[in-house]
Amino acid sequence: MKFDAENDTGALGKLPPAVKLLALFVLSILLFATTSPSVLIPAASLVLIGSLLLCPSAVWQWLRSWVLLFTIAVVVGWTAYAQSLDAALVTFTRLTTLTLLATLVTTTTRIAEFIDTITTLARPLERIGIGNARDIGLAIGLAIRFIPEVQARYQSIADAHRARGLKMRLSTVIGPMVIGTLQNAEEIANAIDARGIRATKTHDQT
Repeated sequence: MKFDAENDTGALGKLPPAVKLLALFVLSILLFATTSPSVLIPAASLVLIGSLLLCPSAVWQWLRSWVLLFTIAVVVGWTAYAQSLDAALVTFTRLTTLTLLATLVTTTTRIAEFIDTITTLARPLERIGIGNARDIGLAIGLAIRFIPEVQARYQSIADAHRARGLKMRLSTVIGPMVIGTLQNAEEIANAIDARGIRATKTHDQT
């Protein structure tokens, strides 16, 4: 999932992030409020058609999220085995629709806007002492930010293997993946320190 709204996100890119997150929340509840395939399948079709019309790049990013799609396939397969094909169809429709909607939101929302929105929404939690709103917004934003980074890094390693005629093995993939991810995490930590976020937090606590 690409998490930077770029040039052509259409009307969705202009909507406030809070509106998109609220719509995602409401639609998620509606998806799980019914178990009827006759309702879920048309709903999924409308979401897919709407995504293709409003932001085709979101559909492309969703299709490229092989880890996400593989996870859905595993869950659906287990549901079919443990319950029934009808239950598997409901699970498949719900998960694909929900993840496509989430991809649509993240593709059309800039990371800074997303973090600011989550921080604002988390203010009530901070008032009752559950957590720091700024930390919650930053943590959620960075977690989502790392999803496409890890996926892109894996794809880069896979391309390098193919270019050298090598087979993909866990022993030759896990090292570069871990090192690259740690380097990226260090760069983000340095950027946070450069903006004085953690220093400001320490100062506020004192």
